Amino acid sequence: MKQLLRLLKPLLKFNYSHPYWVVSVCIILAVLSGYYALQLKVDTDIANLLPEDHPNVLALEKLSESVGGETEMLVVINSPSFEANKAFADTLIQRSLDLYYPRYEDTFFKRAEFRRETEFVKNNALYLASENELEEVTQYLEDEIQQAKEEANPFYFDLGDEEEEETAGAENFEDSYNMLVPSEYPVNEDSTIMVVRFFPTGSKSDIKYLEDMFDEYDSLLASMNPQAYHPEMEVRFGGRLKRHLEELTSIMNDVLGSFASGISSVILLVMLYFFFKKYIHYRKGTNGNGSYSVWSHILRMPVPVLIIGVPLLISLTWTFGITYFYLGILNTMTSVLFVILFGLGIDYGIHYYARYIELRSLGMNAHDAVMKTNEKTGEAILVSAFTTAAALYILMFADFRGFSEFGFISGTGILLSLMAMLYILPALLVIFDERLNWILISDEQKEEYTGVHRYPYARTIVTVGLVASAFVIGFSGNLRFQYDFGELEPTFPEYEEFRSFAGQVDDNSKRNPAYIIAETNEQVEEIAGILKERMDSDTTSPTIKSVETLQERYPIHEAQEQQKLQKIAEIRELFKDPFLVEQEDEDLEKLRMAAQTTEPVSLDSIPNYLKSRFITKDGEVGRFVIIYPSVGLGDGKKSIAFKNDVSVVTLDSGKEFHAASTSIVAASMLDLMRTESPYMVGATFIFIYFFMLFSFRSFRWSIIAMLPLLVGLLWLFGLMMIFGLQFNFYNLVVLPAILGIGEDSGVHLAHRYREEGKNSMWQVLSSTGQHITMGSITTMLGFAGLLFTNHPGLQSIGVMAVLGIGMTLLTSITFLPALIQWLEDKDWIRF
Repeated sequence: MKQLLRLLKPLLKFNYSHPYWVVSVCIILAVLSGYYALQLKVDTDIANLLPEDHPNVLALEKLSESVGGETEMLVVINSPSFEANKAFADTLIQRSLDLYYPRYEDTFFKRAEFRRETEFVKNNALYLASENELEEVTQYLEDEIQQAKEEANPFYFDLGDEEEEETAGAENFEDSYNMLVPSEYPVNEDSTIMVVRFFPTGSKSDIKYLEDMFDEYDSLLASMNPQAYHPEMEVRFGGRLKRHLEELTSIMNDVLGSFASGISSVILLVMLYFFFKKYIHYRKGTNGNGSYSVWSHILRMPVPVLIIGVPLLISLTWTFGITYFYLGILNTMTSVLFVILFGLGIDYGIHYYARYIELRSLGMNAHDAVMKTNEKTGEAILVSAFTTAAALYILMFADFRGFSEFGFISGTGILLSLMAMLYILPALLVIFDERLNWILISDEQKEEYTGVHRYPYARTIVTVGLVASAFVIGFSGNLRFQYDFGELEPTFPEYEEFRSFAGQVDDNSKRNPAYIIAETNEQVEEIAGILKERMDSDTTSPTIKSVETLQERYPIHEAQEQQKLQKIAEIRELFKDPFLVEQEDEDLEKLRMAAQTTEPVSLDSIPNYLKSRFITKDGEVGRFVIIYPSVGLGDGKKSIAFKNDVSVVTLDSGKEFHAASTSIVAASMLDLMRTESPYMVGATFIFIYFFMLFSFRSFRWSIIAMLPLLVGLLWLFGLMMIFGLQFNFYNLVVLPAILGIGEDSGVHLAHRYREEGKNSMWQVLSSTGQHITMGSITTMLGFAGLLFTNHPGLQSIGVMAVLGIGMTLLTSITFLPALIQWLEDKDWIRF
């Protein structure tokens, strides 16, 4: 590191000689970078955290190209009058579809779903039944005939077993029929609540479109005056689409809020710390008789913030300008990195500025103080920043984009902050100190403190620290991972109320399907058969509720059409049996109507509500296999289990097909992150150690400098177990970052101690100890802003970071000094 600093010394000299040029050019570059940084948008879809070439991601893209990824907007109409609701809905649909959006030169909505043409299906339901369902209907009718014959026998005695079998058959028929022939309108049980679905023309990622759409819809509903249709009519609109906009708005507000609270608290802390530090040095240097009053020092309190803050803001704008060109977008986890990097980057400025003030207070001129600070503190800053950045860059090797993008942005931000503090901050020191005299320093020459003061209770502190660490290791099995997605998402009362309100109209219990797209109809049949076999064989932890294909219901070829018509004709013959002709039964009457088909049914005549799931954008019958889960996919474990059951289907030919759905992709993301995180943490830890070994060129000192990090990490795990905190796919991202940040304190203390020599630990703590405490606290404040967000996942990042950095700081100012003092007493310290 010394060689690197010597190599860059001409740059430092140029900055000292031409400070105004350096600062001006850097600010101009920052303005240009800032322009592009402001173009960054936030993608809140956690499913996009998988690599783009992941099989399930590619399958989802293929599905979107074939079917389209439609997220509907729901409108719920409520009044005591069904006719009033229907009249309002008919008018609303027409006016909604006419809403024009000039920005797109198109309408806001492309289609609506409301009335379902069920009459046609009632008369042709058996033509749309699967082969198994036709067999069940045939068996059901034959059983009815047999039962009627037996009951006609005067010696008949009912044993009850057959009745249970008949009931089961009737229920199977009822389920299939209700799926094919739902109610004509989507209403609740008493027909007082009605739902209309609208499908937007724009993408849910276009925030401007969503904002304009919802504003326009507010105006439309107000102009229609629902009470004119019925005095008690209430109309609400929303759904997942509106929640998506609310979540994005909430995250942006959280980012701005945490930015304001975190940065303002950091600025205030830095101002107060350097005010007292500099004023105490000034009073000591002048013996209380300085020419500048306290008021002069108070007026200059913002100077340290400007000297440290300007280079930091410049580096941050550079970082996010580069991010715009490299990534083009932020995700939920990286959206808060501006605040985090502010707290991280200011650490290096605090170390540099504090050491400069100390050297100036010892009587050095500005030039010598800059050069000496760069030589001594610069080396520790270089080691710390390179280690932290490299530890973060390791995350880029992860397939999980939550890791890789976090690692790229934060690693780049650390390096640019380092360069700004080493080569822009000195230029500002020259301007404010030498040129403007805004940094008040006593000119009297003073000597450094050379007394000896042992660190007290060294052996006791080391023993307690090691025992506590051993306990944590012993109980580490109690650490848990949070699998419930719902616990990590923000809650929006308005959305929950709307969902509960709209949920009263629930005409389909099948949700969150996964799709597999085949290439031929034969492959569709084979894939469906494999999945049904899995569904039937899994009796311990089933995750598949049903497997459906249109090919199974709608005959494609003429031979299939004739075969199905023949089967329906056989069922009609069964109804001619004398024992069924006279029977009056609701289920039998439905079947009589459903068996009227005598000619092939064209695809165009089938209602959209029934075939829309199976039809491509081009209007053709898609070769889709649709798999419905039997478990709630909000639970990460169940979601992963469903993914494992349906994600990959391998045919006899060896060809593989992958399932597609956002839930499958999210489960794959969670599974990948869970698999990769131990390797990322382990690789980070190993890299930090070897970097320490390279920096100190001593096995002993590399171990000493690493111990605060290791012990602090164990203490963090201990706190998590005590307070019941869990790992999740948000806070695991920051764990490798904590490793990189946590070693910072140990590096600075070890470097300064080696510089000062034996019996200097107390002196090192009174100087560098203050700096690392300030640096860690400012970093914690950068993360602390996340504690007050509405997003539980972002909150967990804040909690993990604050506790982790706090524990590594605590071990650095207690365990590490005690360890060095104890080793020094044993004469085990070597330089």
